[in-house]
Amino acid sequence: MTTTTASMTTTATRVIQYRQAINEALRQEMERDETVIIMGEEIAGGAGREHLGIVDAWGGPFRTTVGLIQQFGKERVLDTPLSEAAFIGTAIGASSTGMRAIAELMFVDFVGVCMDQLINNAAKMRYMFGGQVKVPFTLLTRIGAGFGSAAQHSESYYSIFAHMPGLKGVVPSDPYTAKGLLVAAIRDDDPVVYFEHKGLYGNTGPVPEELYALPLGKARTVRQGTDVTLVGISRMTWVCTAAAEELAKSGVNAEVVDLLSVSPIDYDHIIDSVRRTHRIVVVDEDTPVCSLASDICARVAEEAFDYLDAPPSRVTSPHTPVPYSRALENIYLPNEARVVKTVQRLLGRG
Repeated sequence: MTTTTASMTTTATRVIQYRQAINEALRQEMERDETVIIMGEEIAGGAGREHLGIVDAWGGPFRTTVGLIQQFGKERVLDTPLSEAAFIGTAIGASSTGMRAIAELMFVDFVGVCMDQLINNAAKMRYMFGGQVKVPFTLLTRIGAGFGSAAQHSESYYSIFAHMPGLKGVVPSDPYTAKGLLVAAIRDDDPVVYFEHKGLYGNTGPVPEELYALPLGKARTVRQGTDVTLVGISRMTWVCTAAAEELAKSGVNAEVVDLLSVSPIDYDHIIDSVRRTHRIVVVDEDTPVCSLASDICARVAEEAFDYLDAPPSRVTSPHTPVPYSRALENIYLPNEARVVKTVQRLLGRG
């Protein structure tokens, strides 16, 4: 199966969903490389219920692994007990001894119970063994609020992982990047955390049928502009795009940068944009303290201060757990109106 190194945009005409793009990347990589395995809770959707004729009733809680167990069997698609520490540790161990293991952490909120495996094993093994050990491990996990799932199933903790040396992290924002970044993550010889936003699963977009890999650690510009740089992370990229379209009605030409990678962060791409627009607003669904938005604003202030016509600014969720009330949750999340208001303030119009 031939693989291309793709550009950050596509001319493909086939349209599929974000969740289908993830599933296709998993299937094609497992077809290409027999060392690729996947494990997690309910990924086969029928562990222990074969006597009822249930083998793959759902294909994971969000249908991203549907069909894999029928094609690759129980040796490579492993439903696990409800113990994140156990199966993520198992996947890391397998990855350090010749496999390319993928583990699915159902929600990023559960990371606390497997943090030791991630920060003291996956992130440090290559370093502590002087580069003699590779850990081609991929952690799939979900982020995102807006679904009434309350505080333990709705957070966006990618900033925690960005803080850990030795881990890479990606935040695909559409079906094209979902497939290309997952292929790249699986093939990388270092551990990669792949953040799927629950609010994007049903979104559609053009995706090539053939295998392709997008470069890790790179951002992309999805809208050119001259007056302000809007940096979006995952679903927030499309909040930025909507805000840019609204700002255009009043003559403000906003550039939108899709971050795509939370570790490493493509500071060069962001700073290059700010040098042309002279203003930046980072839109981040995570809470503000020690956030990616804070880090990006600090880096821009350090490296592009002389180009700035206004202070680097953030639009984030408040520093509180995600509320269960849908009315409060809608207020909690960054939205188009807050982005527009922030830009207008920077331009002296607010």
